[in-house]
Amino acid sequence: MVGFSGSIRLTDISYREIDAKSALNRVQGMPFDWSLNPYVGCAHACSFCFARAYHARFRERDVGAGFDRNIEIRANFVERFWSEVRRRPEGSLAIGTATDPYQPIEGKYRLTRGCLEALVRYPMPTGIVTKGTLVVRDIDVLQELDRRTDLTVYFSVPSIDEDYWRKAEPGAPPPRQRLRALSLLRQAGLDAAVLCAPLLPGISDSEESIDRAARAASEAGATAFRHRPLKIDAEIRDYYFEFLATEFPVLVPTYSALYKGSNHPTREYERELEHRVAQARSRYEFRERPPRTHTAPVPTEQLELAI
Repeated sequence: MVGFSGSIRLTDISYREIDAKSALNRVQGMPFDWSLNPYVGCAHACSFCFARAYHARFRERDVGAGFDRNIEIRANFVERFWSEVRRRPEGSLAIGTATDPYQPIEGKYRLTRGCLEALVRYPMPTGIVTKGTLVVRDIDVLQELDRRTDLTVYFSVPSIDEDYWRKAEPGAPPPRQRLRALSLLRQAGLDAAVLCAPLLPGISDSEESIDRAARAASEAGATAFRHRPLKIDAEIRDYYFEFLATEFPVLVPTYSALYKGSNHPTREYERELEHRVAQARSRYEFRERPPRTHTAPVPTEQLELAI
């Protein structure tokens, strides 16, 4: 069994530079066509992170410390992305599907920013998922990209409770700081929404907890409030249950009954959760940004002369 690693400090984390063979990853069966992940592993150390399972499945790596304390930096990532995005791949792009693009090391390497600068030259409809407040550093380039294509920044805020944050997301910025970052993006005219996800049964899924998160998201100016129930892949089942046994031991039997060995909770639970979120959402205002006319990209030949 992989041991639950508990609290995490930046000084506990090691970093290693590697070369990326490619940057863009083709995706099937998702609401986007391509994904982009400049780093391998994530220092935010969320106990529930689905990307831990991919770490084990495709890289044969430890889902615990091997994921959140041994981060790999794809040092040539921006160069690779420039080469690939110049070919004008069709479809939409998601940044941050398997690692947070704004985890602390981005402050030094600026790989995410470099990719955004490439997207300004060769736009693709883009969604960014993050818990990182460092995203506000890139407001200037995000605005440029937003003028050229559809762009939404999604902030993952499963709960605004600080006790939950300390136990379940020990390496991530506090939830209120994420919402402050969202507010700054909204003030800059950007589309920024909240993903109240994943909701953890018995921990962050109560009507009261969801309502507090929805209210805080609305007050910050979020354009949407969406949710997702917790999925427990087979690769992280032991790891997550050890987290429960350490931090919320009374809930272990509840999870065993709710998931029954499956990756997903029961349909009845999912329906009830959907109802709770819909009720909370209805109490507050979330204004989707109206459609806009995008600035036409500068012709490719002119761009290449400028580079």
